[in-house]
Order: sequence, then structure tokens, then C-alpha cells
Amino acid sequence: MNTDIKKLPEQANNRDNNEIDLSALFWLLLRGWKVIIIFALLGLALGLLYSRYVNPTFKADGLVQIDEKSKGIEALGENISDLIGSEVSKAQTETELIKSRMVLEPVVNLLHLGIRISDPTVGYVDRLSSSRIHTQVNTPEGVILETEEGQVRVSQFNVSQEYSNTPFTLVRSNTGFVLSNDFDDFKGQLNQPHQFRGVDGIIQITVEDLPNREHPISITKQSLQTTTDDINAALTVIEKGQKTGIIELSLIGHNQQQVTLVLNQIIQSYVDQNKSRGSEETTKTLEFMETQIPLLRGKLEDSEAIFNKFREENGTIDVGQEAELLLKENSQLDVQLNELKLKKADLTTYYTEEHPLVIQINDQLQVLNNRKQEIDNTITGLPKIQREFLKLSEDTGINREVYLTMLKNYEQLKIVKAGQIGFARIIDLPISTYRTIAPKKMLITLLALLVGTMLGTMLVLLRSLLRNTVKDPERLESKTGIPVIATIPRSPSLSRLSKSKSSNRLLAYIDHNSLSYEAIKSLRTNLMFSMPKQASADKRAQVILISGESPGVGKSFISGNLAEIFSQLNKKVLIIDADMRLGEMHKLFNTSPDNGLGDYLSREDSDLSNTVHPTSMDYIDFIPRGKQPHNPTSLLASEKFSSLMTELKAHYDYIIMDSPPVLAASDAIILSAYADKVLMVTRYNRSIEGQLAYAIKQLNKANVQVDGIILNDVQQGIMDKYSYHYSYAYGNNQQVSPK
Repeated sequence: MNTDIKKLPEQANNRDNNEIDLSALFWLLLRGWKVIIIFALLGLALGLLYSRYVNPTFKADGLVQIDEKSKGIEALGENISDLIGSEVSKAQTETELIKSRMVLEPVVNLLHLGIRISDPTVGYVDRLSSSRIHTQVNTPEGVILETEEGQVRVSQFNVSQEYSNTPFTLVRSNTGFVLSNDFDDFKGQLNQPHQFRGVDGIIQITVEDLPNREHPISITKQSLQTTTDDINAALTVIEKGQKTGIIELSLIGHNQQQVTLVLNQIIQSYVDQNKSRGSEETTKTLEFMETQIPLLRGKLEDSEAIFNKFREENGTIDVGQEAELLLKENSQLDVQLNELKLKKADLTTYYTEEHPLVIQINDQLQVLNNRKQEIDNTITGLPKIQREFLKLSEDTGINREVYLTMLKNYEQLKIVKAGQIGFARIIDLPISTYRTIAPKKMLITLLALLVGTMLGTMLVLLRSLLRNTVKDPERLESKTGIPVIATIPRSPSLSRLSKSKSSNRLLAYIDHNSLSYEAIKSLRTNLMFSMPKQASADKRAQVILISGESPGVGKSFISGNLAEIFSQLNKKVLIIDADMRLGEMHKLFNTSPDNGLGDYLSREDSDLSNTVHPTSMDYIDFIPRGKQPHNPTSLLASEKFSSLMTELKAHYDYIIMDSPPVLAASDAIILSAYADKVLMVTRYNRSIEGQLAYAIKQLNKANVQVDGIILNDVQQGIMDKYSYHYSYAYGNNQQVSPK
């Protein structure tokens, strides 16, 4: 065995480990083009099916402006305007209010959105065969669903809390309908309201129409929370721009008419709630005034009666100029005090005594009361009758002024309430455009195609990562340190015969003009010049051991065709099928496996002449595997096998031994002791690089030097990076494309 094989430079190994070969990655993806195309087409098909399976989605839009609260009383004077404060609503706050149950609940009740009906007979095939599946339509009159067997119309369906979100089944009967669940069956008449008492509570239902032929319909009464959650999932409320005060509302669904109707009702419900909130302050003020006006009128009447009685008893009193001024000033102070008290009473309905406005009014009241006290002290000095006259006159004037002021403000506030419109203004109501926004078939198709292509690419890369097959001779040399001395292309003719299970696989008979045959000739030339020179007196056979890392790599194919090539030199060649377990070289020569190596080594009286069999080809003899022994490895390590090899070497020029795979048995290690050349056969795009490297490592551990690697069954094509190894043929060979 020749062990003078130069190792590849260590720098090449380091470079291979540290660099990413982008070109190899590119060619790897090209070699996996079939997988990528299949996954791309699969993704495309799934995308098209999904686009057809999903119901079209429609959209409705509306715009609402949030503005300052409209007072509507600027022309009525500033006094009443001061009684009603102004407030600016922020759009961000209003967006949350729109999605609240306060706004959505009236819409749910009006359109019966809590009632969900569906056709359970519609399956996946129906959804694919039809471009659109009917969905329910909610109206103020009830819920409608079109089916293949007829129309469903339900105008009322209310259940107790225990039955909420519980599915029922509606079926038309001869006399009306049957409503059932897992426990109860309720029978009723069409177009008549019914109330049933079930195990878990009360059920109220009015069914107007059902499909024929006992077509089942699924019906469910959703809870308010579930229904509003479903609406909010399809509802989008955002402010357009920043601080514009314009809110855009969008609702999506599978029925354009339904979506437009629901969104329109949501906007109307919000505007109604907004208007109600805007007039709440005015309403409370009017209610307060309605309670005060009768009291003030009674107080005025009492003061006038007392004053008139005093005048009748004492006559008219001429009050001096000073008294008149004091009276006038005192009267004005009382008017101001009453106005401040009225304003304070209004403010204290919303604020506490610690509010700055209330404190300010209290300070003003204190100043006016102090001045009034000074005037009262001055008037005290007047004559008693005059003082009484002034007091009664003052009380009457004050009561009259307060009553008239209250009455005036009351009438003005009634006008204000009639003109209040809230601070939300509808700009655009939703309209039906009947333009689908989903599914975007073109986008889905492109994305599905892209995802399929990516999955196919990932599968190719993952398969290459998990099963790094043998493809690159240079990579093999770099990974193992063993030269690739031959690359044997795939023979198209042999591939066709393999499909017909033909046993003859010798290229000399079936494809002698092929690239494969020329490659084996090149292998013969390489071996001839690398064999150790021997003296003519020491004539003995050159022994070549051919093995592989695993079964199915083509050891027997290489061994048989290499022997035929050597026989063309008029050299005596012996082929030994040393795989006594599963050897199949006898099929290559159309002979029997009997009376072979196993029989010779296991029998005491065996005869070599009965073990060596001639073949149909000149100069080639063959030793089959024989009957499988129970200890083939021990037989190869015996003295009898050593004597056999010594005897055979004296009669042949070349001995080719086909051994079992290295990873399957240790026979190759024993046989290598008799070999001048140890060759490893590996198969293109099938053998695993790691297994080949491990097999060579196992041989090296046993001090067996592998002299070369034969890369078998290489396929040529424009997507194979290393096709230049056999791109040209010699002689009259025509270049053929791989299978």
C-alpha cells in the first residue's frame, strides 16, 4: 500500500472554514430550483384559494367635526351668556366616547346587532366554488340572511343572561319552526311572537321566514359586551391630522349596505349623545329657575300688599332728596346682591365653596353688604314713618326687580335651549361605494408566491445544512485532505437500463462512447502511473481496494468497469467480491454467488480452482462472495486468506477487491493490508460529506492511508458549478445531457 500521499495545505482548510463561498451558495440554490419552483407554485395556489375563500370586505367612512359649544345667545345680551360656561371638547377624548357602550348600545338595540345567524351547511368547498358567501343583513325591522334554500328573517330574539352567546338551531317545520339547543326543543308559529321558558331562562323570538326542506339555521344572541367588542374590532376612530378637531370614522364588513347603515347609526347616536350633553347645563339652570320663579312672585306680592296697606294708613310721604338718593342706592345694592346670589347659587351646583369664582363672588357680596349696612345706619336717623316708608318701598322694588330679572333670564334660556345643537357637527355621512378593500388578490398572490419561494429556498438551504451531500470535488479535497482522482459522470444509457432493472452495468457493452467510460479510462491511467514500480523478477499483482462510506455509492460499478478497462491492456485481472454479507458483483457478470470467497475461507477442503471463476471477457477472472458466513471479518483476518492473497498475486497482474462499506463493517481495514491502492467511492448528490470524512478518519485511525477519492454518478448541467470536470469527450463520442 502506497502511503506517500501529500496532504493539501492547511491554509486551504482554514480558508474554507472561515469564508462563505457565495458562488457555491448560488449554485446550491440553482440545483434546488425544482423544490423552489414547487413551493412557489404551492404558495401561489394557496394564495389564489385564500383570495377566493375569503369574503370581500367593504368599507364606509364618515367625518365629524368637534367644535366649540354653540351658545346661540350672543344677541340676547351678555348677562345670560355669563350664566352658562363654555367648554371645548378635545377630539382625542371624543374618539374614546364614540367607541363606548353609551354610544354603541342604542345602535345595537336599533339594528338588532346582537342577533347572529349563519348557514351551517356552507362548507369549505362551497366557499371555494362561490366567489361570495351571503352574510346577514341587520335592519331596524330585523335580521335577514339569504341561503340556497330560501330566506331567513328574524325580527326578535331576546334571551336571558344564561343563554347569551349560546348557539341555537332553527328549522322550518310543517306547522312553523323548531328552536333547539342541546337540551330543549321549542315549537312555534311563523310571524308570531313567542316566549319560551327553558332550563336556563326565558327566550323571546319572532320568526318571519325560514328556508324550505328543513334547512338548519344557526342563531345566537350575543351579549352586549361581545357585540360592542365585535363592532370596535371593525371600527376605526382617529383624528385627521393634529389638533384639527376632525374625527374620521371607518367601519369594515362583508356587506357594503350593512356597513354603511351601521356606521351611519353610530354617527347619529354619537351626535345625539353630544347634543344631550351640550344642553344638560342649560336644562339644569332652567329647572332651578322654575323652582325659584313662584317663590319670587309670592314674595313680591306680599311686599306690595304690605306697602299698599302702609300707604293707605299713613298717606303718601314726601321723602327728602337725601332719602331718595339713599333709597336709590340701596335699591341698586339689593339688585346687585340678588344677582350675585343667583349667580352663586348657579355656580354652587357645579363647584364647591373653595372654587375661585365662588370665592370672588363672596368677596363682592361682602363689599356690597358693608355698603348696605352703612346706608341702613344712615336711614336709621330718619323719622320713624319715613324709615318705614323707605323700607317697605325698598322691599317692594327689590322684589319686583329680582322677579323681573329671573323671568327675563328664564325666557332667554328657553330660547337658548331650543337653539343648542351641541359641539359635534357631521361633515360627511357614510355612503356605499361598493369597492372592495380586501382581499387584495394581486397583493395576496404576490405575497403567497414570495412566501412560497422563500420557504422553498429555506428548505433547500436547510436540507443542504442537515444533509450536506457530496457535490464539489475541491470541497471534498479540502475537507478530507484526500485528492479526488476521478469524477465519473452519469451514463444516460445506464440510467435507462437501471429503470428496467437490467443486471449488466458494464459500460463496454452499453455505453462505450460515453463520458463515463472515458472517465474510468482516465482513472486507470492515474492508477498505472501512481502504482509502485517493481522489479521484473519480483512479479506480483497490483492490488487495488475499492470501498465506500455507505452502501449504494457504486463500488461494484467502479470495480467491474475498472477491471474491464485494465483487461484491454492484455493484463490478467482478478475481481474479488470481498463483501461476503451483501455483495452483488455476481450480477454484474451474470454469474452465481455460490462457490465464492466465503465458501473457500470457511471450508477445510476448499479448492481454489472451484473458487476462481472465468468470465465472458478475456483476461478477467472473478471470485464471488460465496455463501454468507457467520464471521466474515474473522475469516478475512485468518492465515488462510493471507495465503490465498499470496497465491493469487503470483498469477495475476491486477487484483481488484470490492469491500463492504467502511461505516458498515471493519472488513476494509483488514483488506487494506494487502492493497497497493485504497480508493474510496462516493456518490454525487447522495453521499453525505460528513459520513465520507468520518469513514476516512476511521481508516486513518487504523493507520490506513486512503490514496484517492472517486466521485461517482456526477450529473452535468448548466446549474452544476463543476461540470467543467468532464465538459469535453474524446473520439467520436457525442456529448449527451444528463438524465
